[in-house]
Amino acid sequence: MNSLFLINILMAFAWAAVTGSFSLPNLIFGFALSALALSLIREQVGTVGYLGRARRVGSLIILFLYELVLSAFSVAKTVLKPRMNIKPAFVAYPLRVDKDFEITLLANLITLTPGTLSVDVSPDRQTLYIHAINVEDEEALKKDIAEGFEMKIMEAFR
Repeated sequence: MNSLFLINILMAFAWAAVTGSFSLPNLIFGFALSALALSLIREQVGTVGYLGRARRVGSLIILFLYELVLSAFSVAKTVLKPRMNIKPAFVAYPLRVDKDFEITLLANLITLTPGTLSVDVSPDRQTLYIHAINVEDEEALKKDIAEGFEMKIMEAFR
């Protein structure tokens, strides 16, 4: 992803040099034109186009924002009730992601979502320990993480 992005930037500057204008609109047009050209030859270069990856990262961001809003309302509703009937729990979540970046991203997305906090990662990097403010069903929480954040992270960065 990084090398194609760098090539795209270099091609945008080459476009600006050839056209003789280094204005922002011309650089943006050169970048878009270069991205289109790179997407057409990505199979010959032997790599996945980073535009597809950018779309998958965008999907992860949208999922995070959706979960952020849902959990914020859930926590607000819980806190505003006269009688808080919560079931806090620590959950040992088995990780499918194995790269440091992916584990860190998953842990941070969980922590940034209201009502949950990533506490620790096991020394063998196979388990993420999570504290949740209200756990009705531990397996449902694990399934939500696996089919949500973790799946989107694997789609975006593998």
